[in-house]
Amino acid sequence: MKRREFIRKTGMAAGAMVLPYVLPGGSLFASTGSRKANHVVFCMFAGGVRNLESVHKNDGNLMPSMLNGNESISSDIVSSMSDLPSPAVSSPLQNFGTLYKEFRYDQGPTGHFNGHTTAITGQYTNSSLSLLERPSYPTVFELYRKHNTPSMSALNSWWITHTNNLYPILNYSNYAGYGPTYGANQLSPNDLFSSRTVPNLINKNNFSGNNKELQDDIRKFMNNNFGGGLNASAGMKNDTEDAEKIENWIDKVLQDISSGSLNNPWNIPSYMNGDMYNIYFAEEVLKQFQPELLVVNMFGVDTCHTDFSGYCNAMRRADWAVGHLWDTIQNTPGLANDTVLIVAPEIGRNGTPNSIVDANGRPALDHTNSDPMSKEIFCLVAGPPSVVNQGKVISQEAGRSIDIVPTIANILGFDSEIPGLLPGNVLHDAFI
Repeated sequence: MKRREFIRKTGMAAGAMVLPYVLPGGSLFASTGSRKANHVVFCMFAGGVRNLESVHKNDGNLMPSMLNGNESISSDIVSSMSDLPSPAVSSPLQNFGTLYKEFRYDQGPTGHFNGHTTAITGQYTNSSLSLLERPSYPTVFELYRKHNTPSMSALNSWWITHTNNLYPILNYSNYAGYGPTYGANQLSPNDLFSSRTVPNLINKNNFSGNNKELQDDIRKFMNNNFGGGLNASAGMKNDTEDAEKIENWIDKVLQDISSGSLNNPWNIPSYMNGDMYNIYFAEEVLKQFQPELLVVNMFGVDTCHTDFSGYCNAMRRADWAVGHLWDTIQNTPGLANDTVLIVAPEIGRNGTPNSIVDANGRPALDHTNSDPMSKEIFCLVAGPPSVVNQGKVISQEAGRSIDIVPTIANILGFDSEIPGLLPGNVLHDAFI
């Protein structure tokens, strides 16, 4: 089978495999600032979430794992809501942190990739942003790996994406002095651990002769280039020991998938969607490797372009997943009471609907730059009570997307190493 045909049939986009990259150990500078916590998880509640349905609860509390309130879901859409277990958390996440109800993605086109790029680089974008080029400014992964403690390897930095289309290229930039040497391990669970790929990867002993050569060829291809027109000759790498740890973990995951034990590990009555699986595997990475920095995204709510009720349902699922993520963090030794969780959409959605109406008669919503509501988002910062203000709600307009990266840098104690590079501000109101 030709390499290109294999990749197409297994659904493995270039960059899907993180093994076995090899990264030179250490970084250039030791952090000099004091840390607030030793772990940060940034969860992008992505796909375009409108404040009206989230923090303002116009159709009831669709996010009970994150938000206080028992407002009933609107009667005309409630029949479209999937069955979910009770929240995994004993109390909504806003009680464990600070909720910015009027956060803003205040500059740049309101496209998903623009929003992701802004949130991950701390830099505004414009209409010239290319979908086939790495960011023009360093990502939070690069900033962390270059300016943080030298002993920290790439195993401490992960980017968990909902798909291998576009988003893997956000793990490092083209900015001079940064690049793949400081990139994050990138994993797309819904692609790598899909029913199309697992049968081809489950047993390495099945590869022999020409098939073994094919596997090695594909491995080299995946690990050396993200493809897709990118101008990078090599990807991010781990050292040999870390690469072996990652490969052993992935082998175990493949065995678990093959046995059927991961068909629905959360026992969701309506089964797990892609967002839930993405968060599930982010949790597994957290438990296995305990990285200091992990960013994960979700995207199910983007169904709102054609199905408003489905968007509300996806929001409920994403909210449940975030609650489960927080519960996992609090029940994992090494992470509990030492992790700050930041949750924010990448962009909002229009106030004016499009012409599509769903089965419940609700009009669908796009996200266009001309509609100011598409720039209205929220942000929740949760963490230990000794670090993060508990139960605080900021209702006035405050905070911007570009503030997330400097806030992460401040939490992990290396923000003083990168003066002048980030235009945003630390979200000081969220912290003790």
